[in-house]
Amino acid sequence: ESVTAFGCLVSDMWLGEFDCVSPEDFHSVLGKRYPTFSKRTQQDAQEFLICVLNELHEALKKVRAQIKRRCITNAKASGGSVSETSIITQLFEGQLSYDITCLECKTTTDRPESFTVLSLPIPSKSACSLQDCLKCFFQQDTLTWNNQIHCSCCGTKQDAAVKATLIKAPQIIIFHLKRFEWQGKHERKLSTAICYPLSNLDLSPYSSPLCCQGAEYSLCAVANHSGFLDDGHYTAFCKHSVTKNWYSFDDAQITEIPNSSVQTDTAYLLFY
Repeated sequence: ESVTAFGCLVSDMWLGEFDCVSPEDFHSVLGKRYPTFSKRTQQDAQEFLICVLNELHEALKKVRAQIKRRCITNAKASGGSVSETSIITQLFEGQLSYDITCLECKTTTDRPESFTVLSLPIPSKSACSLQDCLKCFFQQDTLTWNNQIHCSCCGTKQDAAVKATLIKAPQIIIFHLKRFEWQGKHERKLSTAICYPLSNLDLSPYSSPLCCQGAEYSLCAVANHSGFLDDGHYTAFCKHSVTKNWYSFDDAQITEIPNSSVQTDTAYLLFY
């Protein structure tokens, strides 16, 4: 089972008995559930991450529900419901609220949406900051043509203004920098240098007043992608939760790096 394989992987990493630990067993087990990732071909780290989080969530919520059933002997007391929460949702799940305003009658509706990974557009081809990416994501947009909404008040399809707000911030927030985009029939990679803070990331400008009050995020890991679409290489930077030192993981080569080396123009996934 994938959860058992993941548990063994984490255990081997923290026991410190090996110079490096291969996730081969976990990858093999997950590949049986998701055949796309069993192939020795280029795959997307963000898509793989979402599959891993979903797989762990589905398995761990069942365990949580089983424990809950054992604790509650009276079936009526539990209401017969199966818990949809797990350690994954507790750590990684956030919630957005989309305010959608009909531009004809000005009626506004709220649409909540949960997320575990926030995919951010890159607004510049030369250089920008993580804050620029966040501003671009949370700015008001207009839905027209094929993206029109069906307004319940007007009874027809109408143009609309939509704006996202963060109403629940997760304990760990993951940003996916959208470096791959379609240009006509071809996909290309954006190599924009993006400046991101190692500490004191403030999400309050994009949040509802009751969310993120006094909450500032610190960077704990980065997944990097170097190379091109069909010929790339993934590495990772991770901050040791005890010593607070940063390490570079490049296949079997693990080296300690200074804080200044954590900022790179190959960053693809940011974990805060």
